[in-house]
Amino acid sequence: MPHRIAKTIYNEIIKADKILLVCHQNPDGDALGSVSALGYFLNGINKIYNNFCLTKPSHKLNSLPHLMSLSADPQIWEQKHDLIIVLDSGDLDYAGVAKYINKLNHDPIIVNIDHHASNNRFGQHNLVITTASATTEILYQFFKYNNIIINKNMAVALLTGLITDTENFSNPGTTINSLKIASELIHQGANFNLVKTWFIRDKSISALKLWGSALSRLTKHKTLDIIYTYITHQDIIEHGVSDIESEGIANYLNNLNEGRAALILKEMPNGKIKGSFRTTHNDVDVSQMAQALGGGGHKKASGFTLDGTIETAFEQIWSTLAKV
Repeated sequence: MPHRIAKTIYNEIIKADKILLVCHQNPDGDALGSVSALGYFLNGINKIYNNFCLTKPSHKLNSLPHLMSLSADPQIWEQKHDLIIVLDSGDLDYAGVAKYINKLNHDPIIVNIDHHASNNRFGQHNLVITTASATTEILYQFFKYNNIIINKNMAVALLTGLITDTENFSNPGTTINSLKIASELIHQGANFNLVKTWFIRDKSISALKLWGSALSRLTKHKTLDIIYTYITHQDIIEHGVSDIESEGIANYLNNLNEGRAALILKEMPNGKIKGSFRTTHNDVDVSQMAQALGGGGHKKASGFTLDGTIETAFEQIWSTLAKV
């Protein structure tokens, strides 16, 4: 933990009159857990704050009682916040808020708390620890360093981020620290089995049929040694599921014993193509692959977004990766 930065951020929070918490668009459990844990802390010290996310969380995440509701109302940016804390975002474009910050007629302090290797240090204060399993792991360390008591609500929010970003402590992002912190959060009141059930045992029959469609298309790019598949928007419609039901397929592909990396493309409702890379190989860095395609992420898990169709996206991907 960079102690000086942690103390500086704490001091900025204490002296701020109004704070805005921001997480990345299409938020996952780590993004929501981070905002919620920090929000519960701000509640405890009677700070005035708002939170913002460009897109609404999935219905599943929105229904969890321990996670705070997020606002997607752009009018929040018309209020004057003297401190903006951006959580779990490699850059302001990924968070979807660069356009709002650029239009502000005042200069707030921007704090950047994140664990992505591709983070571009966009804040005045950057608490970025790329060895952390999740942003909630960094927040846990932040709270402990600043002698902040972690209450039950904060503990369960922090554990949510750890469980989701490590896939229930099963992916390569799992570390000794993440396991130790999870144990301490459970000791502080977080219900591990409850959180695990919310995020792991949540598949419907229709969702598994969707997964079957994706798995039936698995193919290997022999030259690049990448296993790949895709999901179309029509697949989502035909199986009668929400878009969020396809989450987890990319991580599941880590079970393959072939290929140096796995890739899944998903056709989004807005016509864009979302790509996700995964690998378990220590000598492969999929964040570099994603960055070459305009995205980013971690060494073992990364993503990107492209315009066009599934077919044109694959053409662009293969031609780009051939040069990496």
